Amino acid sequence: MNDLSSLTSRELRNELGRAEEKYQQLCQRRDELNRKAKLLREERDMLNEEKKKLIEEMKEAKRIRDEIVAKMKEHKKRRGEFQQQAKELINRKRKQRGKFKKDSLFLRVEELKLEIRRLEYEQETVPMTPKEEERVINEIKEKKKEYEKLKTEVDKQQSVEIDLENLDKAINQLFELADKEHEMVIKYYNESQEYHNKFVRLVDEISKLINEANEKHKEYLELRKKADEYHRKAVEMRGKILAIRKERKDRYEKAMKLIEEVNIKARQALSDEEIDKFIEENMEKLKKQGKISIGL
Repeated sequence: MNDLSSLTSRELRNELGRAEEKYQQLCQRRDELNRKAKLLREERDMLNEEKKKLIEEMKEAKRIRDEIVAKMKEHKKRRGEFQQQAKELINRKRKQRGKFKKDSLFLRVEELKLEIRRLEYEQETVPMTPKEEERVINEIKEKKKEYEKLKTEVDKQQSVEIDLENLDKAINQLFELADKEHEMVIKYYNESQEYHNKFVRLVDEISKLINEANEKHKEYLELRKKADEYHRKAVEMRGKILAIRKERKDRYEKAMKLIEEVNIKARQALSDEEIDKFIEENMEKLKKQGKISIGL
């Protein structure tokens, strides 16, 4: 800040006007930035509230998905148990029919049936690339073609022993039970996928909200920093204004004291401009506190 004592009264008055105008500009800019920062803060808080709601929704979707997956695994386990039992009966049947010449043909049909089911289960439940899925589909087609051809030949053969027929019924019953369990596996798998897709979608939305809220917070901090800088400058300018006012007040009081000592009537007759002129003309004397006479 320049030495105020070196300025004339007119210069001091002009400097005060400029300082007050600058102070108002700084305050207006500061307040404008604070308003914008407040809006950004409110937007950021709204985004964070929305994020909290989506997080709760995401947790609920995950909970339901995990429950469904647990049920699916239970049915998948039972399906595997029934398939294993059917496989054991087929092996038993193979041993019992070892004495028949065409037994290998019959067993091959049963094996094909089991392989076809296994491949179909794999296609429906195991994630795979389009190329892998195409390979499995082609393999199923080939085995079905072979199965139908062999099944026709097997149907032409004579019936075997009663216990083998019972084994056939047992095997079919096990396959039926496995099919029912497989239907439940597919049902719960599809339901779990719906909730999993919802979970993934919510994770993506939450991630976007976090990024957006972080960006709003960054902008908010930048505006607050600028507003603080303008506030600092406004405080400095206010300090300058107060210093100028104090300097003018001190000069005025000194002048009034000197004038009063000389002539009360003279003080009463002077206007503000005349007093300023008087102060300027007698600046050095005022500084030295010398007595000044005014001629009327």
